[in-house]
Amino acid sequence: MHVDTTRTAMIIGGTGQIGAAAARRLAADGWSVLIAHRGKHPGDAALTDLDVTTIRLDRDDTESLLARARGHDLVLDTVAYEPRHADQLARLAGEVGSVVVISTGSVYTGTDGGYLDVVTGPHDFPQYPVPLRETDPTVDNSETTYSPLKAAMERRLLETDDLPVSILRPGAIHGPFSPALREWYFIKRALDHRHQIVLSDNGTNRFSTSATVNIAELVALCANKPGRRVLNAVDEDDLSVAEIARTIFEIMERDVEVVVYPGPPLEDLGSTPWSVAHPLLLSMAGARVELGYRQPASYADAVADAVDWTVREVAAAERREEGWEVVFPSMAERAAADKWFDYATEDAFLKERLHRH
Repeated sequence: MHVDTTRTAMIIGGTGQIGAAAARRLAADGWSVLIAHRGKHPGDAALTDLDVTTIRLDRDDTESLLARARGHDLVLDTVAYEPRHADQLARLAGEVGSVVVISTGSVYTGTDGGYLDVVTGPHDFPQYPVPLRETDPTVDNSETTYSPLKAAMERRLLETDDLPVSILRPGAIHGPFSPALREWYFIKRALDHRHQIVLSDNGTNRFSTSATVNIAELVALCANKPGRRVLNAVDEDDLSVAEIARTIFEIMERDVEVVVYPGPPLEDLGSTPWSVAHPLLLSMAGARVELGYRQPASYADAVADAVDWTVREVAAAERREEGWEVVFPSMAERAAADKWFDYATEDAFLKERLHRH
């Protein structure tokens, strides 16, 4: 008698950047994958060619969520961010093979107890251990902002009996289907034929990046070896912001001169989505020891896919006579708030610099 031994996975938030990458990775390993999503994003159309099923489900509908999740070998939650979500997943104890939950590297606290949510400028940016390890302190207070909620969620999950849960802490995530790709800061400059980029801090800022394909590899390894663990989930490249800029311009086959100046950003001039006053770098030693993890893709190789997807999405919008802001509204909001594309200020700085020299 034939017995179907196909392993099954359910991904909560499966049309997002991490969910899409994980679905593709698991399907490649022969998993039968069920994607649950709210229907706000189309996701990866190519997944229809794999053994991937898509359903609409609101994760706030706990009973429907649990009914769908029970019995799976793996439940991956890409969108959980607060203790009540941990309480939902805790009810799966003893009823699923493994749970993997995406957290964030921003749960870590600096040596002075500070964390990213409360930073107001370079003067109060936390001084983190370099590199950060999973055993380093995390924020523990009653604030209802992103990092404290994520940290509280982690603790609640780890306290749950009979729940094999792997918690992954990524950094600056990049990959196709991202609603707010940091790399747009440089992609748009390349598209706008900017040949010079101005960076503060001599372009040396370092903030761990996380390719979705590399996160997906960790998800697959955790699924194959259920356990109770917390692991960092970042790229091992440790690139500076200047190196990220050059990488993206090279991918887009554009020349660029990186112009730097010492010290923090001057009224947002030279500030980027990776501009941290002190290095924020996470160690991957834990994943290597615990799971035998080996990074499948370099930053350059992985980000090329994100760049290609973003450029195609923007081009498609332009054909519909829409701007990029329509396609990426959350990214547009951040870009406006942080003055990502204040070319007039950059040009004035470059002109003054030229006259000085």
